Amino acid sequence: MKENGKESDLRDRSFSRAEGGRMEENAEKSDLRDRTKRFALRIIRLYAALPNTTEAQVIGKQLLRSGTSVGAHYREAYRSRSDAEYIAKIEGGLQELEEAVYWLELLGDAEIVARDRLSDLQDEADQLTAILITCSKSAKHHHGRRAEGGRGRAEE
Repeated sequence: MKENGKESDLRDRSFSRAEGGRMEENAEKSDLRDRTKRFALRIIRLYAALPNTTEAQVIGKQLLRSGTSVGAHYREAYRSRSDAEYIAKIEGGLQELEEAVYWLELLGDAEIVARDRLSDLQDEADQLTAILITCSKSAKHHHGRRAEGGRGRAEE
């Protein structure tokens, strides 16, 4: 794809994760804080590499906003004052992740970025989604127990 007299190298660049592997179930909160931050940094690098076409920039800005807010939501949840606030922030992060996945799919489907170059980023988004769903379900379970007179939310 040509743009401004230069050939775009998006089809040849990989936005793969520098560190691999799934997060262990009992990993510390700081690991998820770091992981969501690394995800945001990968989104920023992808956005910076997008062509200057209107389509790429419009989709890219949406992806930039949603993809970088996941970590912010998690950090807000980490400092929540109640179970209800924690659940709301985690679920806000889940909504942003789902939106980021949508924009990633559009970048690939519109052939702005080669689909295979987005697969690692999409996989990470899927893994983060699964982790945040688990956090939300666990908090809801513990919140329900607290309402019944049981123990409160356990630390993830």
